[in-house]
Amino acid sequence: MAITRGAQTRGAAVQAITSENYLDIQDNGWAQQYLPDLMEKEAEVFGKRTISGFLSQVGAEEAMSADQVIWSEQGRLHLSYICDMLDVTASTINILTDIDGVAQTTTHGIRVGDMVLISGGGQTVTARVSVAAAASQTITVQPYSVAHMTNAGFVNGDNACTIMVFGSEYAKGTAYLGGRSNEPQFTTFTNKPIIMKDMYEVSGSDVAQVGWIEVSGEDGQDGYYWYLKAEGDTRARFTDYCEMALIEAETVAAASAIALPTDGGAGTAGTEGLFSAIETRGHQSSGITGVNCATDLAEFDAILAEFDRNGAIEENMMFVNRATALAIDDMLACMNSYGAGGTSYGVFNNSEDMALNLGFSGFRRGSYDFYKSDWKYLNDLATRGGVNLTATAEGIRGVMIPAGVTSVYDQALGKNLKRPFLHVRYRASQLESRKMKTWITGSVGAVTSDLDAMTVNFLTERCMVTQGANNFMLLN
Repeated sequence: MAITRGAQTRGAAVQAITSENYLDIQDNGWAQQYLPDLMEKEAEVFGKRTISGFLSQVGAEEAMSADQVIWSEQGRLHLSYICDMLDVTASTINILTDIDGVAQTTTHGIRVGDMVLISGGGQTVTARVSVAAAASQTITVQPYSVAHMTNAGFVNGDNACTIMVFGSEYAKGTAYLGGRSNEPQFTTFTNKPIIMKDMYEVSGSDVAQVGWIEVSGEDGQDGYYWYLKAEGDTRARFTDYCEMALIEAETVAAASAIALPTDGGAGTAGTEGLFSAIETRGHQSSGITGVNCATDLAEFDAILAEFDRNGAIEENMMFVNRATALAIDDMLACMNSYGAGGTSYGVFNNSEDMALNLGFSGFRRGSYDFYKSDWKYLNDLATRGGVNLTATAEGIRGVMIPAGVTSVYDQALGKNLKRPFLHVRYRASQLESRKMKTWITGSVGAVTSDLDAMTVNFLTERCMVTQGANNFMLLN
């Protein structure tokens, strides 16, 4: 058997660096020949890159143990409807919808003996209801000032009239004529949680590798192990996704190609996010642009008028992008330095310092207090800030959210409960919490499989509850 010898390094005949007397790890040998001036700390050129924190400021988190959350919102106390002038000579009127546009043709609450105020076509008349049969769309009224609706200036076919009940009148010694009681009105809403997942995987060899650069993560990780940085970034990104999804998500429409869930669990249904809830059940405004402070003030007052029509929640939080924040500042400057009455900072326990420490500035307009804050999500080029550059009319510049809590009827408990207008529900029971699950698999550390790697898994199951969306305003 012949024996061959492997290649060996040998000394050169002259003093020189050659391939024969030097173990070269680079073609040019720079790493061994010259000491590089290597900056060990990575540069944080984008500052704090996470955008989470919005939901923790405006809402709360609460566990749920079902496939959906159901809540009921009470209707208006007073009776007001959109109506159609059926026959002005006979003074008959068809009820179409309630004042919010919900069909009320045979379920309205107007009764015989009610006093009503009817307006339309530039006319207003006070009348008494003489006929209002149960489960009937048509009522008959008798104006107080004239014989019938023709004399009051109304015409047939006017379907944009408003009729409002403001009391009742009965003769002496008569019985009640209404025939039925008005039951409380409420609307039921539902939302379902979505399951979100992510993972980070690194080989066992790379876990044991020491790098040149000292890295740092959003959650305080640091060291010369690159996997710490990568895992920390994945975790921070997933945390942001948990918030971003509940802001941007939509439910699956019938026309979508997305397969809905089956009995076997396959398919996805989406969930109602904040923006979708406001677009569907709330209000939108394109005002406050910074072009003209007087115009902006008029637009802002129009927003207040809408709030007046929808509950008049006195304290509201504003999360806006930079341009809108500056436009509001300019508007307030035109009003003599926040001189619209000052602000109480009630939602911050009347502490101005607390509000400022959280990044809020407050002002009052009319009977409303507003707490304004820049929202990084709407400014960052890699999140909504970048989308807004090309979204034009679909861009989101800010959102107004009522502060505090509201009363809702919990169908599971069978009673009214106090809940924040905006809060997160996550899936959990006594045995399992899916608020934020993290687990590690593989052969690194505690061995769970024969895979020569470390896999970090992330999972959450949650949804948003937007209560009283009629009190929310989207700035677009």
